[in-house]
Amino acid sequence: MCGIVGYIGHRNAYDVIIKGLKRLEYRGYDSAGITLLNGSMNIYKKAGKVSDLENFAEGKDINGSVGMGHTRWATHGEPNDRNAHPHKSNNGKLSIIHNGIIENYATIKTELIKRGHVFHSDTDTEVLIHLIEEIQHKANVSLEEAVRLSLHEVVGAYAIVIISEDQQDELIVARKGSPMVIGIGEGEHFIASDATPIIEYTKNVVYLNDSEMAIVKKDSLVIKNIENVVQNPVIHELEMQLEMIEKNGYDHFMMKEIYEQPKSIYDSMRGRIRATEGLISLGGLKEYETKFKNAERIIIVACGTSWHAGLVAEYIIEEFARVPVEVEYASEFRYRNPIITENDIIIAISQSGETADTLAAIELAKSKGATIFGICNVVGSSIPRASHAGAYTHAGPEIGVASTKAFTAQVTILTLLAWSLAQIKGTLSRTRVVELLTALEAIPAKVEKALTSNEQIQKIAANFKDAPNFLYLGRGFNFPVALEGALKLKEISYIHAEGYPAAEMKHGPIALIDENMPVVVIATKGSILEKTISNIQEVKARKGIIIAIVTEGDTEVKKMADYVIEIPDTEEALVPLLATIPLQLLSYHIAIMRGCNVDQPRNLAKSVTVE
Repeated sequence: MCGIVGYIGHRNAYDVIIKGLKRLEYRGYDSAGITLLNGSMNIYKKAGKVSDLENFAEGKDINGSVGMGHTRWATHGEPNDRNAHPHKSNNGKLSIIHNGIIENYATIKTELIKRGHVFHSDTDTEVLIHLIEEIQHKANVSLEEAVRLSLHEVVGAYAIVIISEDQQDELIVARKGSPMVIGIGEGEHFIASDATPIIEYTKNVVYLNDSEMAIVKKDSLVIKNIENVVQNPVIHELEMQLEMIEKNGYDHFMMKEIYEQPKSIYDSMRGRIRATEGLISLGGLKEYETKFKNAERIIIVACGTSWHAGLVAEYIIEEFARVPVEVEYASEFRYRNPIITENDIIIAISQSGETADTLAAIELAKSKGATIFGICNVVGSSIPRASHAGAYTHAGPEIGVASTKAFTAQVTILTLLAWSLAQIKGTLSRTRVVELLTALEAIPAKVEKALTSNEQIQKIAANFKDAPNFLYLGRGFNFPVALEGALKLKEISYIHAEGYPAAEMKHGPIALIDENMPVVVIATKGSILEKTISNIQEVKARKGIIIAIVTEGDTEVKKMADYVIEIPDTEEALVPLLATIPLQLLSYHIAIMRGCNVDQPRNLAKSVTVE
């Protein structure tokens, strides 16, 4: 959500920043802007895409080796030119870009207006830069000190970069609740909201912690907390490679990432299992093994697709480890005064590791003494740092806004966690663990096979590109897959879709079924297939159109379904890793046929770092 790029060094800042903003387009945005220092301070901003900003800046002064750029996802004020970042102070000498929300901006704005400040946007961000200017002049302090004092006055989340026309040799950076990374080069520094704009220039980065600020110059980097205490930053080496964030011949990142799932699933289990020996090794679990063994309850907190992965985990953990599991929307969990004890384990799931609601849920649970186990895809992000222990998914960068490979990687890790916990508690025999791990080892190859249905699915999609509604049904382990399939379709094609437990159809949704209603049913081999077949018959009796996901070799469902997509046979608990593949492809092809931008769906952001 929103994107930040900053640069100070020997290069042309405009070139670095524009390229970086394009790398951040996947985060979702509705306007873009840039500030450059070249004697004077030049600000160019435009509603629309980064390409619109480039066109607007053409022919203007874009020189200078210091600058910052921003892609905005609108919160306060509609998406237009005047609300686009960067914003200026009242005297025009300071410029700011900001991710996050200043919650008490209205009160501050009212006071500043009384003092003669004139505002030119509807944003909370402009209020902050006016406040910094006011404090700098009223207290007669340095810009660095004015920023520090201002951050004590504001309530909310922020990642900010500030430039001064009077101090052209530095950038001031700060964060609280919104990510910020600083790349270290030779005689240059890079600033970004995530590592994607930085990786072609440097592998060495510093992740700012909450309530830290940095004074960034060409040849120096000083980090302090907002209490003015100098910090000793830890330099991390990025594992990401430039080619990971390129399309590599695919039309869209989403399709590339769908096809990367055999590798991302394999990478998420690589080094963590020895199937023939029945061994599972999740490093983050070892130190807290006793806590997990004695846990009275596991609570999973997540949002969106990660919440669906959590639902799969609920089924798997309860099935194999026999521990009660609750799956909570992080946004609701943090506000409903939940009952949490020191004996509870909180599993927090987030692709980005920066999801604001999930971070807040973690802090709430920690304050009650619970143990936090984080599952995340981005090394060095906020959720792993806030957790007691955890595991990375190793899915690689996911650029498409609609999550695909992150979901299956999360399910893979959660499955290993469930089976490891079952071993700790003695609810799984070694023989059964060997069987399960052997089946899991075979999943990447079976995902490869599931992907061979792509052309068939494309043909099916052509029949439903104009459908106004979809219904997705699943039972047991496949109910969360139905929810995830419906979400994918909604996200990228803008078709209304709902996922339900198949039996719940009779309790309301069946009223919607007619000859125009496509119903996607996950009807794979398993203990409740007969029940699912009964639900299919109920749909067919009302002339509904059935698109069935079935186990390879199925004959019974084929007799009833209008369209059938086969997936390979596997352990029932592992079916979600295969059944989700055709649903991702179906959503993709329908969206493309409708002319939708699958990588950057309207109104959506990759990482939701504000409430």
